[in-house]
Amino acid sequence: MRELPHPATEDILLTEVMHALSDPVRLELLRRVAHDEQSNCTELTEDIGVHKSTMSHHFRVLRESGVTRTKADGRNRHIRINRDALDERFPGLLDSVLKALDA
Repeated sequence: MRELPHPATEDILLTEVMHALSDPVRLELLRRVAHDEQSNCTELTEDIGVHKSTMSHHFRVLRESGVTRTKADGRNRHIRINRDALDERFPGLLDSVLKALDA
């Protein structure tokens, strides 16, 4: 498995994270990833109703902002929340967002 490019922890910007979290589809993806240790991108997108290319865009925005980490395994992609980096940069932010999503 190879890891796709991600920002270093010190390069994660609050404005980019907030932009990534400002879209309802990306928030739903985050909610789904939070309930699974490491999710397959195909499984995450079931019944969301967004075209495959649009979904790829959403995954890229989440990854490039530092919200998620993605590993490529052939044609499959596995995504997980970049919890350690987010908690280091913005303590409590991720927990607040996830709590709001489950409310």
